[in-house]
Order: sequence, then C-alpha cells, then structure tokens
Amino acid sequence: MSRLVIVGASLAGLRAAQGARNAGHDGELVIVGEELHRPYTRPPLSKELLTTAEHTVDDHLFPCGDLDVHWRLGEQATALDPEAHTVALGDHALDYDRLIVATGCRARPWSGPGAELEGVHTIREVGDAIALRAALTSGSPRLLIVGAGFIGCEVAASARTLGVEVTLCDVAPLPMPALGELVGERTAALQRAHGVDLRLGQGITALVGDGAGHVAGVELADGSRLDADVVLVALGAIPNVDWLATSGLTLDGGLVCDATLSAVGAPDVLAAGDVVAWPHPLGGEQPIRVEHWTNAAEQGTLAGRNATLAPADRAPYTAVPSFWSDQYDVKIQAVGLPRRAAGWRIVEATPDGDRWMAIGERDGRVVAAVAFNGARRLMVYRRAVGEATPVDELLAAVAADEKAFGSPTGAAA
Repeated sequence: MSRLVIVGASLAGLRAAQGARNAGHDGELVIVGEELHRPYTRPPLSKELLTTAEHTVDDHLFPCGDLDVHWRLGEQATALDPEAHTVALGDHALDYDRLIVATGCRARPWSGPGAELEGVHTIREVGDAIALRAALTSGSPRLLIVGAGFIGCEVAASARTLGVEVTLCDVAPLPMPALGELVGERTAALQRAHGVDLRLGQGITALVGDGAGHVAGVELADGSRLDADVVLVALGAIPNVDWLATSGLTLDGGLVCDATLSAVGAPDVLAAGDVVAWPHPLGGEQPIRVEHWTNAAEQGTLAGRNATLAPADRAPYTAVPSFWSDQYDVKIQAVGLPRRAAGWRIVEATPDGDRWMAIGERDGRVVAAVAFNGARRLMVYRRAVGEATPVDELLAAVAADEKAFGSPTGAAA
C-alpha cells in the first residue's frame, strides 16, 4: 500500500491513522476533513464548551504526534469511485490504494414549520457549541430542548449549571429512551431535582416565531404552546453517507461493512465510527450502528490496522459497545446493546441509591448493563455481556463478589 486516504478528520479518522502507522504503514497518509480544525473530542461540546467561556476548541484537540500526515482540512469529499480508486474533492480527484471512511454523522435538523427561524440550534461541531453558548449567556434566556436523549439531557444539565431556565420535551414518556425505563425514570427525577421542566409523552408540531423572524416557542400536539427564547433541536443524527450515493457501495442506515469493517464488495474501502453499519455478535442478524466515543476510537484503531492487511488476514470487530453521559454530578454508563433488552433489573445499589447497577436481559442472558456512578464495577458487566453470561450465573457471581457495593435483592454483600 503506497497511499492511505482517510476521509474524516474525526476521532475515528485519527485513530485509524495511528492504527495504520503502528501496524507498519510507512507510505503516504492523507486525512481529508470538512472542518478547518484538526481532530478534537466531541463530548465537551455539550458540557465544558457550553459552561466555560475560557474553553476553546484548542483545549480539546487530540495530540497528533509524529504521524507524518498530509492534512487536507476545509475540503469536502463529494464522491467515491471504488473501481477507479479515487475520491472526488470538489473539482479534482484524489487517488488512493486503500481508503477509510470516517465521516461520522451530522445533527438531524428540525424539518417542520418554523425551521427557518433564528434562535434555533443543533449541536454537533465546535461552532455549534460556541453559538449556543453565546445564546445561553446573553441576558436571561429560556431554553427549550426538543429531544430528551443523550445530547438533550446533557445540554439541559449544562444550561442549568449556567442558571438558564430549561424545558425539556420529547414524544417518549421518559428521557434517555434508548437505555430503558429504569434509566428513564431516574434521569427524569435527576433533571426535575435540578429544576428542569419536563414535557414528555407529547410531540411538537411547529416552532413558533415572534413575528420578526426569531423563535418564540413551540406548539405541542395538543395545540398548547411553550414559550422560549432559544430552541435546541436534539433529535439524533444522520450518517454522512450522501457523498457515497453514486459509489455502488451498500448504504443501509450507514455504510454497510463486514465484520472486519471492510465495505461489502469493496475490500480496499474500510470504515470506522458513527458511519458504519456492521454485523456484531450481539446484534442478531441485522447490522448495527453505534454513535459513541469509545466505538469510534476502537473501530478507528482496528480499521487502520486492517487497512494494512490483505482482506483474508483482517480481524473482526467484536468489542462490546460502551458509552457514557455526564449529567450534573452523575455519570451514567452503559455497555452492550440496551435496545435489545427485553427486561431490566437492578442488581446492585447503595442504601442511599446514589450508585447502582442494572442489567438488561434477553432469553435468560445478559445483553446490556447500565451504571449510575458505578464506573469501577462496569468492567465486570461488560465482560458478562461479551460472554453472553446467563443471568442466574451473573447474579450468583455478584452475590459472591466482595467488591459489590450492595444489592436491593440481598444477593450481594
């Protein structure tokens, strides 16, 4: 391999570059990025960059070391020809021997009435966070968040830290719906305890303006209205695969790859991060896609390493997904695939309920686990998920584990 091109100056893209170099690639390495910044970590966008005026993107840039990279920043990939081994960058083409797609996702915008109003934000890039911070620190704004998932709940917590009045809305009956009812109930209690007005179980039909082009609130499905000065749309993300539309590659909720993160039918194209749909041992028959920091880092490293190898020698990506959310003084962490859980139970808890562990089970086996302030215990459960441990076997192990911090069932010491 003479030239490795990575499209996406992201965490996944950077880790792919490092993985390739560490695997012995000493040829040309090109990283193409649409933003002008070198890779930076995104979790602070909904946290430190919102709450601390002194924070800039420079505080969160990843060290790139001596990678010997040719950076093509501020350039957008517009098409890919796997047969010709070229990627189009505007009006010119860049040749590659191997290519890694690490283009991630973009924020899903509001597409209903009122989308054109000023004062409506999404958050995905550093510029988004800086713009939202300016809006939240100007006067005494009322913030309304559409979507009570990870980003919505984290921004609500950050805004309350700033003293901003916050209303959090979602059509789901509980926040953090991807993590199940237990987490939803406790997250709702946490947000309410910090003064967030939760409006759940009802959709929003329109953003409402003030007559001068600025957002003034939202209209709910029952016809009522909630007033706001700033609106954050936090309705999830869309994989950045539009530029691959004419490539002939399989696109289905992302770029479809095999277990080694190689694009189906195009072994010289690999992918990593939020953009990838791939078969995981925990996912059943359908490919899964995971939009979290740890997945991007781990997949990037493997994709870079695999790019240096012949297809038959590449390793599969089988790591158990893990992710976290920081809200106020609580760290919520999860492992596995929570959406596949048929039921949940709390298996460890301190007497005051400040720390607890819950497992998601399906067909008698552990498929996911969630921790509230239980980071030191999480690896036990990540291993159980990866090994598809029977629930009864896990409960017995917890009961015998002196490090367990308590159980509501009396199973643990």
